[in-house]
Amino acid sequence: MRDIVTIPFNSEESLIIACDNSGGIGMKEQDHVHVPYEMVAYYAFRVAVMECIAAGGEPISVVLHNFCGNEPWNKLVSGIEKGLSELMLSDVRITGSTESNFQLLQSAIGVVVLGKKSYAKITDFALANHLKLAVIGLPLVGNEVIELNDQIAPLSIFQKVSLIKGAMLWPVGSRGILYELNQMFPNEKITQERVVTTVDIMKSAGPSTCFMVYFQPDQEEILRKITGDLFHNVEIKK
Repeated sequence: MRDIVTIPFNSEESLIIACDNSGGIGMKEQDHVHVPYEMVAYYAFRVAVMECIAAGGEPISVVLHNFCGNEPWNKLVSGIEKGLSELMLSDVRITGSTESNFQLLQSAIGVVVLGKKSYAKITDFALANHLKLAVIGLPLVGNEVIELNDQIAPLSIFQKVSLIKGAMLWPVGSRGILYELNQMFPNEKITQERVVTTVDIMKSAGPSTCFMVYFQPDQEEILRKITGDLFHNVEIKK
């Protein structure tokens, strides 16, 4: 199952709640990875919003939990706004809170994305011989996110793929592609030996630097056109 919660809204829509956390990444001396706070918030938002969209949600609000101190707040918000801009979402409101009573030794934030989903959108998966599977982008983590930035699937591409009728998306998280495949197809018991691809399926994808897409064969041409060199075919053997 996805890392989201679905709550019925009314007879036509439901509320999608997706979230992500980041710790030890930022500008504090004891952080493990030193990057600007705009980048910290951008990638945390990226994970949550990809989960929301993949589950059929249309983002309507973002909640930021800031444990980095008062000073970084505007930079953190700027990182979220950058992600919203890439998705061409201009009417999504940002709110949140800062822990200002105590100073932590390391940076930490949490991001929650709220979205609304129409019941008409189908996002359930079932392994079928007539459908195809691909990974868009590469699994990257830590400093690789900075050094191999051109191998990360952009939010703009993720959004374009999400608009392909019938295509189903699944962001890859820190547990890697093989883990996510078993979440997508829980009745299959997919092992490493069953998966044929050029991508490392055991490696962490950090802040969802790649995602999987499940699609009709006749959609491959348009997918390759949208994703270019980021497209990596995946085959699951019987």
